[in-house]
Amino acid sequence: MAYKPPYEVTSQMFTLVKEIIRLVGQLEGYQLLVGNVKLRRKNKIKSIVSSLAIEGNSLTEEQVTAILEGKRVMGPRQDVKEVENAIQVYDRLEAIDPYSEDELLGIHKIMMSGLITDAGRYRQSGVGVVDGTKVIHITPPAKRVPNLMGDLFDYLENYEEDIIIKSCVFHFEFEYIHPFSDGNGRMGRLWQTAILKSEYPDLAFVPIESIVHERQQGYYDALQVSQHAGDSNTFIVYALESIKLALSEQLDNALSVPRDVDSRLLAFKGQVGNRPFSRKEYLRYHKTISPATATRDLKTGIDQSLLERSGTSSATRYQFV
Repeated sequence: MAYKPPYEVTSQMFTLVKEIIRLVGQLEGYQLLVGNVKLRRKNKIKSIVSSLAIEGNSLTEEQVTAILEGKRVMGPRQDVKEVENAIQVYDRLEAIDPYSEDELLGIHKIMMSGLITDAGRYRQSGVGVVDGTKVIHITPPAKRVPNLMGDLFDYLENYEEDIIIKSCVFHFEFEYIHPFSDGNGRMGRLWQTAILKSEYPDLAFVPIESIVHERQQGYYDALQVSQHAGDSNTFIVYALESIKLALSEQLDNALSVPRDVDSRLLAFKGQVGNRPFSRKEYLRYHKTISPATATRDLKTGIDQSLLERSGTSSATRYQFV
């Protein structure tokens, strides 16, 4: 029989899971992230900045963007190295197998390369989690870590449970075990996303970490309450709420369509630049306008000499001048 960590699914959790699934359905139905390279890149940067900021990294979105583009930035060397490593990891996120313990070790090696001497290996000594000068969690002995992590992966792969719930349980249990000498927080948040995207691929591009950063004290409080209670119930609720908030924010931002035609054309130009596009692509970007409105927008663009048109019927293409 598969291992199960201590927790119970409550009616509150069940309601949150249903709401998350509904929001994921909307995200997928609108195809907000499919082919939207610009938005996916922006969200990746937000995820990296937010997850590392929780660990004390000082670099901004602008600085992380510059590093992603291969530019040099001024900042603490460790902070820059953390970002460089995280970029490598998040570039691999879609391909991560969240059910592989070897993969976890390999990703940790990349994430912490040049930052600690035992990157990619479980810790060999005990560690304490501190809040300021106060020790808030004493981790299990190092000799128990391999068995505890084996049980956790057994739960993830074999226990019959909703994947959204399992991602939250894994995140909590991972932080409780604290399997590495450093990098546990950023790895726990990353691995929850990796688990979620195994069933809901679009969630690889939703910056859940940014919501956790905004609710950072709640994150620590939920971890501590669950640790003291001996089950992950409180943390599961916190994590589900964070996923729901991240999805709601993504949908709200993406569906806030400019009201006037000039603003809609300008927003779309920021997406496509000067390459040719079809009316269908314009509609995929402005998902809540009608085909008739899209046609009128594009005609206005032509009349104002903002756009050029070529081809006929289904082969019609537009291009910003």
